[in-house]
Amino acid sequence: MNNRHIYDVLIIGSGLGGLVCAYILSKNGYKVAVLEKHTQIGGCLQTFKRFGVKFDTGMHYIGSMEEGQSLYKLFKYLGLLNVPLNKLDPNAYDIISIAGENYQYAMGKENFIETLAKAFPKRRNDLKTYMQRISEVAGASPLYNLRPIKGIPVINPDYIKISVNDFIASVTSDEKLQNVLAGNLPLYAGIKDKTPTYIYALINAFYIQSAFRIINGSDKIAHSLAESIRSFGGEIYTSTEVTEILFDNKKATGVQTRKKGIIEAKNIISNIHPEATINLINTPLIRNVYKERIRSLENTISNFTVYIKFKENKVPYLNSNFYYYDNENVWGINDYDPSQYPQNYLFMHQCHVGNPTYAESAEIIGYMKYDEVRKWENTSIGRRGEDYKAFKEIKAQQLLQKLEKSFPNILSDIEAYETSTPLTYRDYTATKEGTMYGIVRDKNFPVQTLVPQRTKVPNLFMTGQNINSHGILGVSIGAIITCAEFLGVNYIIEQIQKANQ
Repeated sequence: MNNRHIYDVLIIGSGLGGLVCAYILSKNGYKVAVLEKHTQIGGCLQTFKRFGVKFDTGMHYIGSMEEGQSLYKLFKYLGLLNVPLNKLDPNAYDIISIAGENYQYAMGKENFIETLAKAFPKRRNDLKTYMQRISEVAGASPLYNLRPIKGIPVINPDYIKISVNDFIASVTSDEKLQNVLAGNLPLYAGIKDKTPTYIYALINAFYIQSAFRIINGSDKIAHSLAESIRSFGGEIYTSTEVTEILFDNKKATGVQTRKKGIIEAKNIISNIHPEATINLINTPLIRNVYKERIRSLENTISNFTVYIKFKENKVPYLNSNFYYYDNENVWGINDYDPSQYPQNYLFMHQCHVGNPTYAESAEIIGYMKYDEVRKWENTSIGRRGEDYKAFKEIKAQQLLQKLEKSFPNILSDIEAYETSTPLTYRDYTATKEGTMYGIVRDKNFPVQTLVPQRTKVPNLFMTGQNINSHGILGVSIGAIITCAEFLGVNYIIEQIQKANQ
């Protein structure tokens, strides 16, 4: 790396948001460099291998990938249609298991309604109202539909200021159906009386259109983007940790790195957590009151994951995601009692080849509070001690025993397993306390819990799951919003539309 060269844009972090920004800007002639702390790019797109099996770390399934749907259009523009996908069960892409009863989420608006109406025959009209209203929210967003913006886009204030649980209660008085409709809340770490409706509606509309698993690892998305970025003249450097963002008296001038010295840039985009970003800043251009606001924001809960390798040809492939709840009330699981762990989990088989008959591997993901691992927070990966290993084994067995109740005899078909905790997630994704989805969006404080792409420094920007929203579509739209500071949002949308003609 020639440190004397001044890049047009330096991007800190190679998660999805950073890579999409790098793709868009390098495609449009900007000299871009992406700086990644770890040896592997991708953030939550990273994978790892254990027992000869590849496991995803964060991106487990995606939606709206049928031709003409939103993510398909975006993937076509980003050159990602080469990423191999396997469609989930159209009649049960998600199974919601509540207190021993299973309910199915089906793809397609009518199919979704009719499938749940079999379990709730008297609530068909409620389900129609539900679908109409979440479709209204999704359809009103020009960015989520990749349409040019005319004037100032406005989300109906009701969907910003009303919580998910209140919204669902407004479409049906049936408490059991209310819980079923909220059953995939681990997708956004929903919090009762806080999470605004628009987040829930956009996510559910996204998956109801169509849902897919990525065959043999989400890292294919990161590597495909990286290949394109390099073909446009962009550069990506791994093992390059940024220790400080540098400034003069008006703007950012570059970054100090641990191994490669100072790298200069005309603009900087941070794709790491906002708190991690401000911890790199020492300038009066960013006021302390702003730093304290960012530090005080609540973050979503973290997780404990068990990565399972099955014995060969023993476990039939489950082409659905399985959301489990002990009790009839799905809310409040983020505030669980550790002595009753786990009260919920998400169980997913991984798709190692197209349309597999048997599963090779799976993951069980359960919420976990950072407080449960705080005593080891100053330790490093692989050096946390025997008591930490014992803690992980206890938690793994608790999850596995609960899994056995829904899938009898599955434990005898497990060959090996590995685990991760909030500390693992923290150390590999640079998120505060291993938060799953970054900063909590709170309908009670919609403006205060919004982190914009702009900062008080004119050439320092942010992107990632805390800008706009999380998830593959939310983060990609957030990257478009960030790149709009350079190119204009409608120019980017027009490029996407032309790519799909």
